[in-house]
Amino acid sequence: MPVTLRTLTASDTEALEQVRQYFRNYAAWLGVDLSYQNFDQEMASLPGAYVAPQGRLFFAEIDGRPAGCVGVRPLSDSDGVCEMKRLYVDPEQRGHGIGSTLALAAIKAAKEIGYRKLIIDTLPNMRMAVKLYRELGFTEAPNYYQTPVEGTMFLALDLDNWSEEEIRNENLSHLFDFNRAWAQRMQEVDPTYFNKLSKLQAPEFLWIGCSDSRVPANQIVGLLPGEVFVHRNVANLVLHTDMNCLSVIQYAVDVLKVKHIMVVGHYGCGGVGAALNKTRVGIVDFWLHNVQEVHNKHLAHINALPEAQRHDRLCELNVLEQVVNLCHTPVVKDAWMRQQKLTVHGWLYGLKDGLMHDLGITVDCPEDLPTRYDAALKALEA
Repeated sequence: MPVTLRTLTASDTEALEQVRQYFRNYAAWLGVDLSYQNFDQEMASLPGAYVAPQGRLFFAEIDGRPAGCVGVRPLSDSDGVCEMKRLYVDPEQRGHGIGSTLALAAIKAAKEIGYRKLIIDTLPNMRMAVKLYRELGFTEAPNYYQTPVEGTMFLALDLDNWSEEEIRNENLSHLFDFNRAWAQRMQEVDPTYFNKLSKLQAPEFLWIGCSDSRVPANQIVGLLPGEVFVHRNVANLVLHTDMNCLSVIQYAVDVLKVKHIMVVGHYGCGGVGAALNKTRVGIVDFWLHNVQEVHNKHLAHINALPEAQRHDRLCELNVLEQVVNLCHTPVVKDAWMRQQKLTVHGWLYGLKDGLMHDLGITVDCPEDLPTRYDAALKALEA
């Protein structure tokens, strides 16, 4: 649900009354007598010191319902310094990023007004608020007034050197924003989506693919996350020394009882390209030695191709060889021996068009592996 902010003035009587109630809730939650802050006078005079041009009072709504508030006001007898006060989010509306939205609005308003420093006071038991302030760049500061409340924390933000983009990149808060937006979209399409997803772990498919960020496994075949079990590594390898991959295969076959295992490479694979060109990458060179062995096995065939086609051909050949490796694992052989329904597939994904390509190596019993492999290889050579 979208969060909207309003900057309140003295004419916004209805909203101001809601803000007064939020201020009361805020004080009650603190459990502290705020008379030392002239709280009653502040309540009666709203928007008071929070009014433009030197202050701001933000009122948040979500889907048209009141959700929270925050204020910015100048600090008395201090040039270029302001306070952020009374950040409050309605308990029923929490979990939508409203607190972060309000705090960011207050910071940006303070910068726009021309303040150089923004200060706040808070209490250590307000753990989520303190966490938010820290993530936004606030640091500990000296007391800027005398308080009778033991443990009060004072924090300050240097507005001259503050950048929203820098803060977001540092704490990745934008990913949480994207997550909330995605979750909202999914619920709008299907209100039961997450309930169903939480109960769905009976996939029929195991996807063994490349770690490449451009190849989202379940999305490109139109499946929900719970409908496909996924293992990914650089260059989609199935090795007898890789206990991670073998453990995934064993769990998928013996526990989840998947019916299909797809080894899925993709054209333009960086790992395959590094192996082809013998490019030094680092530790991953040890891993990619296995792709170099595939290259060496098919060297004559690859060298006969125009140079522009060699990379993609090695991607295809690598998938064929990994299908062979997969069919030779004890887990797959044991499944076939006990007549468990299990089919192994070799596919390629096109980054340029988003389409899947079947390499023609589909194996559902060990006897078929040699003929299916030879047929797939001849189809590539044709």
